[in-house]
Amino acid sequence: MLLELKDVRVHYGKIEALRGVSLAVEEGEIVSLIGGNGAGKTTTLKTISGLRPLTSGAVLFEGADIGSMAGHRRVRLGIGQAPEGRGIFPGMSVHENLLMGAYARKDDHAKELAEAYELFPRLAERRTQAAGTMSGGEQQMLAIGRALLAKPKVLLLDEPSMGLAPMLVQQIFSIIEEINRRGTTILLVEQNAQQALQLAHRAYVLETGRIVKSAPASDLLDDPEVRAAYLGGDLGVADAPAQADTPAED
Repeated sequence: MLLELKDVRVHYGKIEALRGVSLAVEEGEIVSLIGGNGAGKTTTLKTISGLRPLTSGAVLFEGADIGSMAGHRRVRLGIGQAPEGRGIFPGMSVHENLLMGAYARKDDHAKELAEAYELFPRLAERRTQAAGTMSGGEQQMLAIGRALLAKPKVLLLDEPSMGLAPMLVQQIFSIIEEINRRGTTILLVEQNAQQALQLAHRAYVLETGRIVKSAPASDLLDDPEVRAAYLGGDLGVADAPAQADTPAED
């Protein structure tokens, strides 16, 4: 197993944000984590990447417990993240932002840089442009490209479609699928549940800090409870409401 959480509990002060979360991601998979605002999705990713401390439980990566390991060491192990809200460096150029993704590497990163520009031709066109002057979709491409420069074994994606026009959403999801096809395992947090479940191999449903369902993604697409709660009944992708997972609640 590449990545595994076992009975993970996380607190924000006295508030228990994660209440015994257990999940697993096998090498080569796309696993999606869906749920409403405040369910704990972003907290789960931050706990994996080392940005939130564990109260109890274990985070295992390639069989080793990394629950007390510093975040930068987890990056070196092979855990990359494109955070919610993108988190780009607005005053730096596109190229400089991409290079920041390789800050923890001591080997040559020319191959990953070339692949990032190949996956996102728009970034190549704007490599000298200040990142803060780009559109939301371009900044999302940059955040994913920067994460790929760390050469991750597993890529954590937090709300990659947030605030994007439907056409750009489709483009981003196609690129995520291509990244996985090239060998990178993906754990995807996404409010656009329809798109996420169509893309993923397996999925978990998180509610108020607990996993309440886990199944092949195709099964959850047909699950009446999931459809009613997250897919708008029979709404299509274009009609599904776009929501945001706010850090204050999550």
